[in-house]
Amino acid sequence: MSDYQVLIVGGGNAGISAAAKLLLKNGNLKVGIIEPSEKHYYQPAFSLVGGGTFDINTTVRDEESVIPHKATWIKDAVATFEPEQNTLTCASGKKYTYDYLIVAPGIQLDFDKVKGLKENLGKNGVTSNYTFQTAPYTFECLENFPKGGKAIFTSPNTPVKCGGAPQKSLYLSSDYLRRKGFLKDSDVHFYSGGTIIFGVKKYAETLLKVVARYGIKTHFFHNLTEIDGERKIAYFDKVDTAGKFLERIEQSFDMIHVTPPQSAPDFIKKSPLAVPVVPNTPFFGWVDVNKNTLQHVRYPNIFGLGDASSLPTAKTGAGVRKQMPVLVENLLSLMDGKPMTASYNGYASCPLITGYGKIVMAEFDYDNNPMETFPFDQSKERYSMWLLKKYALPFLYWNMILKGQM
Repeated sequence: MSDYQVLIVGGGNAGISAAAKLLLKNGNLKVGIIEPSEKHYYQPAFSLVGGGTFDINTTVRDEESVIPHKATWIKDAVATFEPEQNTLTCASGKKYTYDYLIVAPGIQLDFDKVKGLKENLGKNGVTSNYTFQTAPYTFECLENFPKGGKAIFTSPNTPVKCGGAPQKSLYLSSDYLRRKGFLKDSDVHFYSGGTIIFGVKKYAETLLKVVARYGIKTHFFHNLTEIDGERKIAYFDKVDTAGKFLERIEQSFDMIHVTPPQSAPDFIKKSPLAVPVVPNTPFFGWVDVNKNTLQHVRYPNIFGLGDASSLPTAKTGAGVRKQMPVLVENLLSLMDGKPMTASYNGYASCPLITGYGKIVMAEFDYDNNPMETFPFDQSKERYSMWLLKKYALPFLYWNMILKGQM
């Protein structure tokens, strides 16, 4: 007999909401959640924290408080998977067996892939909204920003959680400088390892107007590789459209907001659950799942969910909210010996903050077709979407989403 009927790797949004939903559907299931962290963060608010308009202390709660009361919290980290034996081994050396496995450990922040970044993060004007510790420093940098200074905002050439997030800090910071009366004398740059401002044309057209409004200088095909904090210099590798290195660019800064390179967690990359590393295969290293059913392509009793999965869509909490019910329905059908009929269409959403009180609510599917919820043009900047982002969504997250109720 297995230790758990359903074992879940990861106690973030994906893992907790899946556990809660499963137990709402069948309260007799024996469910375990493996998660080493003692704290649970509402990360979508970190961009607002960096803009000085959200209290960082309200974004964190004890992990224990969000674990469904019928689930067992295993406070450990996964080291290896043995899927043929329906077993995994944790960092402590403890092994656990399962009937079904849900893999949802989230995404890994690779700060160490930019030379000098970890050593300077949180000082010397080097900041990032991607951690609880440094998001408040972004606003400190803005408050201390010199008139006529240079601000740099970066986006890597890797997948990131919420593809639009690097631009949220860019626009909110620009609006702060505008309100301070500094923007017209400041030099604001967006350096991206990507190729375009946004993948959905409808929303990209609005964002290009926002860029023009703030006088932001954009540089695509530029990937941040090194930061010299003492001298306040950032180094970028410029590549051509084929990814071939062209030249190294050196830029001074007064503040730099860094979106770190991101990847699947190391214990996923080196596991048999990952997409194999073969030529011309995208998403290698991520949990290898069917993009519609979320079932693993090689191990039928394993499912993947959220940012660590190979799903070819934006890695967002809104995506998890649509993936999770599909996974739960298909898993329960599989357990009952029935066909899996639920299908995920790649829905993702990104509330693109374009200034204080302004948000473009981008919603789209696998094919980058808009999938809008509201009966109005969501490519327009709206105050109503700001209210949704700042007030409604955090409430729904803690009180409904983590409880599997939406």
